[in-house]
Amino acid sequence: MIRINKTYSAKNVEKNLNIGYNDIIIKIKVGDKMINLLLSGNEKVFDGALTELISITNKTKEPINCYILTMEVTRIKKEYTAIKDEQIDFLNKIVKTKNPDNKITKIDVTDLYEKEFGKCKNENAYCTPYTLLRLFIDLIPNMPEKILYLDIDMMANKDISELYNTDVTEYEYAAVREKYGSKIIRPDYINAGMLLINMNKIKETKLLEKARNLIKTKKLIFADQDAIFWSTTKKKLLPRRYNEQARFNDPKTVICHFCKRMLWFPYPHTENYKQWQIEEVHKVLKCHTFDDDLEEYVKWKEEYQNSKEHILTQS
Repeated sequence: MIRINKTYSAKNVEKNLNIGYNDIIIKIKVGDKMINLLLSGNEKVFDGALTELISITNKTKEPINCYILTMEVTRIKKEYTAIKDEQIDFLNKIVKTKNPDNKITKIDVTDLYEKEFGKCKNENAYCTPYTLLRLFIDLIPNMPEKILYLDIDMMANKDISELYNTDVTEYEYAAVREKYGSKIIRPDYINAGMLLINMNKIKETKLLEKARNLIKTKKLIFADQDAIFWSTTKKKLLPRRYNEQARFNDPKTVICHFCKRMLWFPYPHTENYKQWQIEEVHKVLKCHTFDDDLEEYVKWKEEYQNSKEHILTQS
């Protein structure tokens, strides 16, 4: 049995213990009522993870067990570095101030990515390759049977247990329709920024295996999202409030998604402001829904920056 404390790397475990990756048994102690979350990204998503986790833990009573998938692929771009251990430590510090049972775990899947997707057709898709990492969760030993994947540019407006407790027993996952894709691609086309995943079902139907094969063999416009959608056998469509992609001040919203928007006036253009860009959130998006969370974010971020500067001066 291996207990995950901070960082799990398939390469390191296999090297140190001289056993096969598929033979590894990992056990994480969680309570009877635990919300399992999945995020992904590189070192630069720290602000997104910080704001998002503050908003979630400020409003959610149940303990949060959050996995962050990451990797080092500087061969693609120099900024594609794995999220740092010190960033994970700081996130853990913050979420534990809300509930001591909250936990953040970093999982490095660099070797898995290179083996499966290295230099594949979709490596330079519309989003970063970090969006592809969730397609590996069926290959990571002992992941929870139910897990909520969230993009890094999301904020919780309510207790997310309302979403997490959705029954997906008979479905591979639950999702919300994509605001544009459901009009121009197919009426049931989803936005994969929020996926409530039934791990047993996706393993049974081999959804992610099929999705990985698509990523490796076919150039897709929306890469990970297309691969998931076209590999789906049975999904549950949820109301828009669980992945609101346009209205930033709707009081019914549970999860607000600060994703790219298309605007037609005064000329056709796109906007892509994220929640940690506070001035733009206020002035352009006219959103003040998350002001308390963002005010707390500013304080924590200042503390993090000061701690980094202190370490540098001591070295």
